[in-house]
Amino acid sequence: MSATLRFDNIGKVFPGVRALDGVSFDVNAGEVHGLMGENGAGKSTLLKILGGEYQPDSGRVLIDDQEVHFASAAASIGAGIAVIHQELQYVPDLTVSENLLLGALPNRLGWVNKRAAKKHVAERLTAMGVDLDPNAKLRKLSIAQRQMVEICKALLRNARVIALDEPTSSLSHRETEVLFKLVRDLKADKRALIYISHRMDEIYELCDACTIFRDGRKIASHLALADVPRETLVQEMVGREISDIYNYRERPLGDVRFSVKNVLGDALSAPVSFEVKRGEIVGFFGLVGAGRSELMHLVYGADKKKDGEIQLDGKPIKVRSTGEAIRHGIVLCPEDRKEEGIVAMATVAENINISCRRHYLRGGLFLDRKKEAQTADRFIQLLKIKTPSRKQRIRFLSGGNQQKAILSRWLAEPDLKVVILDEPTRGIDVGAKHEIYNVIYQLAERGCAIVMISSELPEVLGVSDRIVVMRQGRIAGELPRGKASEQSVLSLALPQAETVAQAA
Repeated sequence: MSATLRFDNIGKVFPGVRALDGVSFDVNAGEVHGLMGENGAGKSTLLKILGGEYQPDSGRVLIDDQEVHFASAAASIGAGIAVIHQELQYVPDLTVSENLLLGALPNRLGWVNKRAAKKHVAERLTAMGVDLDPNAKLRKLSIAQRQMVEICKALLRNARVIALDEPTSSLSHRETEVLFKLVRDLKADKRALIYISHRMDEIYELCDACTIFRDGRKIASHLALADVPRETLVQEMVGREISDIYNYRERPLGDVRFSVKNVLGDALSAPVSFEVKRGEIVGFFGLVGAGRSELMHLVYGADKKKDGEIQLDGKPIKVRSTGEAIRHGIVLCPEDRKEEGIVAMATVAENINISCRRHYLRGGLFLDRKKEAQTADRFIQLLKIKTPSRKQRIRFLSGGNQQKAILSRWLAEPDLKVVILDEPTRGIDVGAKHEIYNVIYQLAERGCAIVMISSELPEVLGVSDRIVVMRQGRIAGELPRGKASEQSVLSLALPQAETVAQAA
């Protein structure tokens, strides 16, 4: 039986970089085929070729043994293909219904029938087990909810071939379970699925087969994934053995460096207080909507707090804006790199230097371009950012390499005291995670106070000295490293009713 989807010797070149080089593999009906590889390995580029955003420079794409050419995304959709990209693509000022049916809205004599659209979407969402308000505007939804909208958009098209690029990177545990059920239902319905993820547990739970990419080439295809050890996949991805991804190392802790006292804001249900010592890494965990990111926006000056005090090295400070926070040595690496992190049309060098360039002024008027270039090159090398040059526009980099550039921006600040990292490894491969954890440890060893928000519980447990758990807009409790386990952390994070139900 022929494959539903076949990539035959696909090649793609961008200025200064070969993104894909002779990639070939098959995806069969009723199969979930995993794609794994480091950031910049070519996985997302391949999906953009499948989705009609790029055209291959060499090779062929075949559907049911027939060669196809997609000159646009519309042509790909028309051929029964749905691609859910890692970087979300939605219209923020339209509703859930309008986003889901964009291009296929029910109409009467040219006028959109909003009632019919809402009814159709509500019925389909209910059938899929997805809890979304059809009338809500995308701008008002959380990152996780927007991600679910993108996933549902593809499923509503009844596509034969569905590709998902890091679909759970922003989802809660409950939303991830809903997605997994949808994927299994699609597999049972004989759809052909491609599933990209850096999370090894997901690949083994969902995928029948797996193809490994490295530097734009196919390294291996495993047609019986269950028989392949995890260590083999990691080594194929990064080209070296990584025995302990977290590589936690103890360090002496100093006095309290960063103290938050009774801070209150719109997204919090009670005043919040916490403190971080010099050299300490405090992990914040909670379900989506627990208030972690909103709390950090308040202490960073990105949102206005109603009450509370912030202290640095035992002295009260004013943080009424992000600029004031940065001048105090407090920086934040945001969760949503596309909306809040990168300047898409600027170069990699400009994105790295955008904050610290105030230190490179000569006479207060002229920028020292040589220093900026040296700073950019240093961090490109340190964090192994895959880019043809510092002059490359950052929007052409993979999501993980964009994340590294944002992290570099704050590492370039000369007088860091507090570093807040909101989902710092979201969408990042195992090798790059290992490198970023080492950078975090180095910052802590310099005496920085580190706050790390993560939705990946193993990551929080693996990196943190202490874990603070938030639930429904307040702190539910905290645990030292030695007493923290998945069960103890989840028991604090879950609402009481869910905890009782799980115990039963």
